[in-house]
Amino acid sequence: MIDPDGRPTPEGESIGIDLDLAQEFYGDMVLARRFDREALALQRQGELSLWLMSWGQEAAQVGSVRALRPTDMIFPSYREHTAALCRGISPADLMRQWRGLAHAGWDPTDHHFHIYSLVLGTQALHATGYAAGVVLDGTDEVVTAYFGDGAASQGDVNEALNWAAAGSLPVLFICQNNQWAISTPPSVQMRTPLHVRAAGFGLPSFHVDGNDVMAVHAITQRAVDIIRSGGGPVLVEAQTYRFGGHSSSDDPKRYRSDSELSLWEARDPIARLEAYLRNHGVDDVYFDELSGHADDFAASVRTACKALVAPRLVDLFDQAYAEPHRSLEAERDAYAEQLRGLEREAQA
Repeated sequence: MIDPDGRPTPEGESIGIDLDLAQEFYGDMVLARRFDREALALQRQGELSLWLMSWGQEAAQVGSVRALRPTDMIFPSYREHTAALCRGISPADLMRQWRGLAHAGWDPTDHHFHIYSLVLGTQALHATGYAAGVVLDGTDEVVTAYFGDGAASQGDVNEALNWAAAGSLPVLFICQNNQWAISTPPSVQMRTPLHVRAAGFGLPSFHVDGNDVMAVHAITQRAVDIIRSGGGPVLVEAQTYRFGGHSSSDDPKRYRSDSELSLWEARDPIARLEAYLRNHGVDDVYFDELSGHADDFAASVRTACKALVAPRLVDLFDQAYAEPHRSLEAERDAYAEQLRGLEREAQA
């Protein structure tokens, strides 16, 4: 709908682009990228143990998550920070896991956003199982699973596509094809694009420019309409790019060229939408105010990260089982008594 230079395409002119919505999406993407960069800097400073970046993929996430109802359940992978922020999850809660303080920082039921899945592709099966429950409940909820091109080569994802199709389950599969499965490009890991392969499972599919937030939003709306009307699962493949490494432990310069990076930087989703907004009369006041807000947001991210406190080990005993467990309670009491003994020795 918007080309890399910020001009509306014939499709964009035909469908129409809501300027207010475009500004809202732009703000979402700017804050998400600022959060990502602050988190990576915090990792480099030793405040986070690891960080997996989503910069470059902001449009694919904002455009899709904003096309869902707030009550639609989402099953993310491990780099859906942009979508998580849109769902109201705080930066502190997003960083808690990566600081090594908790298995996850938020309650999935509060935000209809499941905890991150570090096992590649497993969330697609979780989403499919959850969708089976939605059918039994008789609601029109759409369950969404995000995954990358690398996960699309995993058995779990292929099983999920098959089960969802066979059961006509209300699942929206969103593949963010960011061109690299760590250091493996799609040309090496698959012969046929995923959106084409989806037909073999019986899923309708869409192929969209994942760096065009308005196009992603429009396509996701169409996919959601199919699912809610009883059309079964749908797959959307969004072509995007991972600007950073696979994680803070990865050096992408070892496997990709500067020319490739430059090519995709020219398609930057944020720069593209900014050009469109400026071309359509949005003045400097809006961008200046957003820049100031982003600076304040970045400062709050740093403060929130450093304020995170490690849980007491003794409290972990209470979180091992949903119901009280006599043997574990005895272990907890024995451990607590050992701690008290060590404290008494230290005071003596």
